[in-house]
Amino acid sequence: MFEAIERKGTGCSKWDNLEAKFGVDGILPLWVADMDLAAPKVAQDAIIKRASHPVYAYSMYTDKFYQGIIDWYDSRFGWKIDREWIVPEHGVVISLNLSIEAFTNPNDGIIVQTPIYPPFLSSVENHGRRVLENRLVFKDGQTSIDFDDFEAKAKEAKLFLLCSPHNPSSRAWTREELEQMLTICHKHSVVVIADEIHSDLVFGSSHTPIGSLPQAKEITLTLHAPSKTFNIAGLNTSYLIIPNAKLREAYSTEHKKAGLDSGNPFGIVALEAVYDGGEEWLEALKVHLVKNSKYISSFIKEKIPEIIVYKHQATFLMWLDCRGLGLDDKELSEFFIHKAGLGLNAGISFGEAGSGFMRLNIGTSIDILEKAMNQLESAIKVVRK
Repeated sequence: MFEAIERKGTGCSKWDNLEAKFGVDGILPLWVADMDLAAPKVAQDAIIKRASHPVYAYSMYTDKFYQGIIDWYDSRFGWKIDREWIVPEHGVVISLNLSIEAFTNPNDGIIVQTPIYPPFLSSVENHGRRVLENRLVFKDGQTSIDFDDFEAKAKEAKLFLLCSPHNPSSRAWTREELEQMLTICHKHSVVVIADEIHSDLVFGSSHTPIGSLPQAKEITLTLHAPSKTFNIAGLNTSYLIIPNAKLREAYSTEHKKAGLDSGNPFGIVALEAVYDGGEEWLEALKVHLVKNSKYISSFIKEKIPEIIVYKHQATFLMWLDCRGLGLDDKELSEFFIHKAGLGLNAGISFGEAGSGFMRLNIGTSIDILEKAMNQLESAIKVVRK
């Protein structure tokens, strides 16, 4: 069911941009966070049907669009949301940037938990705000939060950019951890912007939307999209859930300034389709990703003990601790590219806290992953000599 689709020659960032990204062509790309797998047939059918109408003009967000989001959150997460809380958007990164404009002023402090998806850092810096870095703790294959440091940073912060589940470490935060972060933010009047774009892809536990917790309504904005879940990121369709009317108005003001009112007609119908009929496909995808994860973890543990695979709890991304190879970050990247023939995301690109790590995308076929692991093992054998 989940075989890799040939993507070369389609203007694909992952496969057709290797030389610009890595300085060499012909390597195996396992980096940017989209999958080599076909989107669900319900999404394909909805897009084809919409494309058959020959006018692709300005598009509104339909009743079915809003109801699909409401029903999805109720069935998947048990969170009953109101239609008026939903603000359609064109992407989570756009929401990060507009939120910074809406809720902070130049030189205000914003908490980010590093290592982190790079736009978290760049969006803060590009708007002239201060990054308050709450470094995550990596030890023995586990990721944890330094709560003492988090509260210290909260005392001088206006905003907290939460990534839940966390990218790149694949950590799925527990309800207790979310409650503790929320309590601290509430105490110090810090607004929480929660990027939960990977929340449909949590394994072995259930995702808790931070916005569903007590006290959350006053201070949280939840960012989500079907893009990662159903591999439709190119359709640029997302949304926010903002229960607090004042926060919603402040965000919507920035949204209107940016002229982002009209939606992508194909993104709209795709969201409607996958939220209505994509759940069976999603459950099968999660089984596939768990198999891939177990394969990677067992292969590396058995044959490449120099690398530690952090516990994979969510997303189709895996976090590899490569510090045991004894290479600096430049050497580590060059090793993966030029010795192993693999294009991964360097941990250092997620901030200094990611030094010595690499991020691996397993959203592909088992055949490609087997090829990648064999190439990596062969390269490691040369390093050992």
